[in-house]
Amino acid sequence: MGTQSDFFKKLDKTTIFIYLCLVVIGWISIYAAEINERHESIFDFSQSYGKQFVWILTAIVLGIIILSIDVKIFPTFAYLIYGIGIISLIAVLLFGTTVNASKSWFQIAGVAIQPAEFVKYATALALARIVYDNRSRARDFKSLIKPAAIIALPVLMIFLQNDTGTALVFAAFIAVFYREGFIPGWLLILGIVAVFLFVLTLIMNEFYIIGGLTAIFIISALFLRKRPSVIKQLFLLLIVINAYIYVVDYVYEDVLQPHQKMRIAVLIDETIDLRGAGYNLHQSKIAIGSGGLWGKGFLEGTQTKFSFVPEQGTDFIFCTIGEEWGFVGSFVLITLFVFLMVRIILLAERQRSVFSRIFGYSLASVLFFHFLVNIGMTIGLVPVIGIPLPFISYGGSSLWAFTIFLFTFLKLDSKRLELL
Repeated sequence: MGTQSDFFKKLDKTTIFIYLCLVVIGWISIYAAEINERHESIFDFSQSYGKQFVWILTAIVLGIIILSIDVKIFPTFAYLIYGIGIISLIAVLLFGTTVNASKSWFQIAGVAIQPAEFVKYATALALARIVYDNRSRARDFKSLIKPAAIIALPVLMIFLQNDTGTALVFAAFIAVFYREGFIPGWLLILGIVAVFLFVLTLIMNEFYIIGGLTAIFIISALFLRKRPSVIKQLFLLLIVINAYIYVVDYVYEDVLQPHQKMRIAVLIDETIDLRGAGYNLHQSKIAIGSGGLWGKGFLEGTQTKFSFVPEQGTDFIFCTIGEEWGFVGSFVLITLFVFLMVRIILLAERQRSVFSRIFGYSLASVLFFHFLVNIGMTIGLVPVIGIPLPFISYGGSSLWAFTIFLFTFLKLDSKRLELL
């Protein structure tokens, strides 16, 4: 009895409280997004909000089970769980169901399961284990090969499913590599600059960008004329950047699919194709903007009630919150997410075990990517790529996977003094 009491004392209740707040907000928001005159009961299990209630209850049961099992199971069976995840990705390519042009789902007794959601968790376990196994080795690019391969394999298979959005989520693990010293800070900054130049190249003519960069180089060379070695380095950098700009232009014109190019075009100019590719974003911004400071009130959102925003219970669930609860409600939701991610990072930093720390940072990174992209796409900051808002969007796969992810880390944290 004393042991069980000690366990609950060590369990981080703040994180569990935030988790419960988020899933309740999600459930209420799905109800608001999907309610109609024929189905008004929040426990109507024929509707998405009724089904989500079942997903929430089963997710909580899963969380309790995870907290009850031996903590050593996670590092011991990390590779096995990863292997099962990879097999599930192969199986869904062979036997899966196509939804929205992506062959990413199993249909089991009328329930849709997306294996890729659980593979994020499996990848985090395998990544934590392989770095833990090689913790005594130097952290350099050579030592990055195996961890990078663990991430690259599921990414490739998810791309084959034609699910670009989910595949891109795995880029979040770059933050883990940075924290563990596998990649230097300058490389991370270089990646951010590359993204900035990518967007800039799409907005402006490449000749103007190259001309501007050349002018900056000439001015810099005049100031640095007494340092020829620095000028040579700047000149090489200019050549690399110019080449990158031409590659971006080529990729956009000749590699990206038409629907992918249209999503980027809509991001740049939302007035393009308002009845087609630009419709979702346009209606999303109308819904969020119409909420004002305090919102229209629970179940009073007109954009939501009349289903102007497609996928308003899943990928665009933030629109429902923005319209009905306004800026204040949106701020509360964002604050909860920020507190959750900061809390996870703080917990990760206090771990004695490399395995637990890496797993915690993996959780925080994946959560942040989902949070940033999902909310960003509803307000026009990133292209619409279709990934759920964790704990909020409708769907059992996402809720189960993130619940397992979070509660596994809480279990690891509660036993941090026992793991090395």
